[in-house]
Amino acid sequence: MNKDTDRYFHLHLVSDATGETLNAVAKAATVQYASFRSIEHVHALVRSEKQLNRILTEIENAPGIVFFTLVNQDLRKKLETRCEALGVPTIAILDPVIEVLSAYLNTESIPQIGGQHVLNAEYFRRIDALNFTMAHDDGQMTEDIDTADLVLIGISRTSKTPTSIYLANKGVKTANIPLVPNIPLPPQLEKITKPLVVCLIASTERIIQIRRNRLLSLNQMQETEYIDRGKIAEELKYARTLSARNNWPIVDVTRRSIEETAAGILNLLSKRNQAESL
Repeated sequence: MNKDTDRYFHLHLVSDATGETLNAVAKAATVQYASFRSIEHVHALVRSEKQLNRILTEIENAPGIVFFTLVNQDLRKKLETRCEALGVPTIAILDPVIEVLSAYLNTESIPQIGGQHVLNAEYFRRIDALNFTMAHDDGQMTEDIDTADLVLIGISRTSKTPTSIYLANKGVKTANIPLVPNIPLPPQLEKITKPLVVCLIASTERIIQIRRNRLLSLNQMQETEYIDRGKIAEELKYARTLSARNNWPIVDVTRRSIEETAAGILNLLSKRNQAESL
């Protein structure tokens, strides 16, 4: 692998469930090696020897690291034995976590395929949160926002909607309200007591960049107040002033991904809930 064009490797993700856990781990790990490109082979819902044989053939044709989560011990043993013969490394990514839990709890684990996807109360709570969030997107249905867990506010292009949807998938009922110049806020906003209100902001430069791209995508590229530096600075000042007046926390999303923004907000929610329980 001396040439830049040759700097790649094959990564096989073998799971007896949906493979979401493997995908998340693979993404987190491979991003640490930016000079290499991973070619991912996703093998989900692997529950029979026939399926595994097809995958082993593919691994033989494109050797590479194998991440796996397999509950069936026979399938697991066959995968490990064949990969060892091929000189291919295998990693059972949940084993270290399960071993530590077993030692700490002093009990054996009870393997369950796709156990994290069981249709339990938590699953339906996420669905309920997603339905609520979609119905309360972009300032809709503000009359009952006091029933939300979280209300996001912010000027245009501060990632309110994608952050709301991401949090809804975590089970957080989220409403988002845009701060628009010359448009009065819903009267309920400064009176609510149950939800945590968080203001999202970004740097002026970042807002200009995103808004310009938005106008270009709509074939409406022209100089307007929407992308005027001074007007955007005023909008951000208003957002900060409003938040300070109501003691609402502010999260700067300038250099944050949606996941990082959501993680910060979840921390704020956790701290607020802990404080209320004391």
